[in-house]
Amino acid sequence: MLSAAVLAGTLALVTACSDDSPAASWNDGGNDGGSQQQADEGPKQAGKVTSPAADAKDVPASTEIAFELENASDPTVELKSASGEAVEGKLQEDGKSWLPDGALDYGTAYTVTINATGADGKPATTTSSFTTMAKPSKVVRVSSFLGENQTVGVGMPLIVRFGRAVPEDYRDDVQRRLFVQSTPQQEGIWHWTSPTEVHYRPKTFWQAGTKISYKMQTGGLPMGDGYYGRADVTVDVKVGPSFIMTVDNKTKQMTVTKDGKVIKTIPVSLGKKSTPSSSGTMVIIEKQRKTVFDTMDDPNPANRYRTPIDYAQRLTWSGQFIHAAPWSEGVQGRTNVSHGCVNVSMAMGAWLFGQTRIGDPITVKGTEEKLENGNGWTDWNVSWEQYVKGSAIPYNG
Repeated sequence: MLSAAVLAGTLALVTACSDDSPAASWNDGGNDGGSQQQADEGPKQAGKVTSPAADAKDVPASTEIAFELENASDPTVELKSASGEAVEGKLQEDGKSWLPDGALDYGTAYTVTINATGADGKPATTTSSFTTMAKPSKVVRVSSFLGENQTVGVGMPLIVRFGRAVPEDYRDDVQRRLFVQSTPQQEGIWHWTSPTEVHYRPKTFWQAGTKISYKMQTGGLPMGDGYYGRADVTVDVKVGPSFIMTVDNKTKQMTVTKDGKVIKTIPVSLGKKSTPSSSGTMVIIEKQRKTVFDTMDDPNPANRYRTPIDYAQRLTWSGQFIHAAPWSEGVQGRTNVSHGCVNVSMAMGAWLFGQTRIGDPITVKGTEEKLENGNGWTDWNVSWEQYVKGSAIPYNG
């Protein structure tokens, strides 16, 4: 649609061509009449908005503004509602799209204006309008496992869960709306562990003291079968000291390293041969000062027990923990007698419990059984090359 200024300039051109005056010469910089006519036309067209289409209706509230420049550069984007309220947003890295900072209002008319610099150095502009869809009735809850301002271990993956399975064809669009900022900056990627869960980890453990802000800009985002993301979610967390535990079945010792220095060596008892501990890299999933281990529903009578436990720190979904085991203190450091857990003394159980955070990593080496990926937060149990294969977007790092 031509602006009023462009229409006025067009009418002026028709009038000039209908009288006896010489035709304007656009190529002659010394022709005062031509220069005046250009000035009267106002800004040139900067290009066109390609998405949403002009005057489009029922546009998702998550929409991104895409545009093409024509003989212009250095674009800026303005988006305003019909009431004149400006929408904050950012130009994307490709320089051809602009994303609002959050979901737009439902059932609202918006006008987008692209301002740029023409090839001649003069202002160029273009506008387009669209209307967002009505609020959808079918929405998907998007949530973060971590809470606001939580402090976590250096192995903690960022975990986003969806209240409904995200179809494979939509996962790349969803992943493009998951943003992670870390200070200091560290390379990382998202990895789909299931249709309802996606994790993010850096290439190596988080640096101690890292500040992380991650945003799920999924409000109004199409998620397949007529479903849309319910809302945007933003979470800020902090990484604590580097606290890393390594257990060697050969020596039956746990080596504890904090910020690169060995601070403790702890005797342990791992799983006996019939119930071996898993070898692999895990992270602490949850911590319980007191709990009860109850396996009375195990089909094997030899594995049934109900025991009060102190200082329990979960490592796997299948039930492997680091915990205090006063009944095995006499053999810790020498013999494996547990049902797969990492047994330590009461004193060392209390000490570890006071030191660790959710997300602190532990690597167990040399046992009869390998850790099954997915049995806990096993993001660090695979190589970086394997991890990036779980991304819905090709990795270009």
